[in-house]
Amino acid sequence: MTKADLESYRRALLNLRTRLAGDVDYLTEQAMGPSGNGMSGHMTGDLTDLGADLSEQESTLSLLKNEEQVLQDIGLALRRMDEGTYGKCEECQVNIPKARLSVLPYTRHCVQCARTLEQRS
Repeated sequence: MTKADLESYRRALLNLRTRLAGDVDYLTEQAMGPSGNGMSGHMTGDLTDLGADLSEQESTLSLLKNEEQVLQDIGLALRRMDEGTYGKCEECQVNIPKARLSVLPYTRHCVQCARTLEQRS
């Protein structure tokens, strides 16, 4: 991988990290609701409203968890860049194709190893 490639991936990771950090802040606010109790202010509303609020809060918390995981993966990818191991599969040590890194610049695995790991889970 060339130095220019690495810099391009670094910029992509930093831009993605900035965007996701804003999303995480927004989702955190949404999950907590305007009153800070996570129920969007419907504590005295009917059960249907409360159920809808709880379902929405659960979805928001799930999105928040996923985005926080991606932020962690981005940090690890930036660390791998600094260590000189970025772009190599952590399982089989082959170079991860540029097409995959362009889509998932924080990935740690080639497609084959990712599939194998997913099947084990």
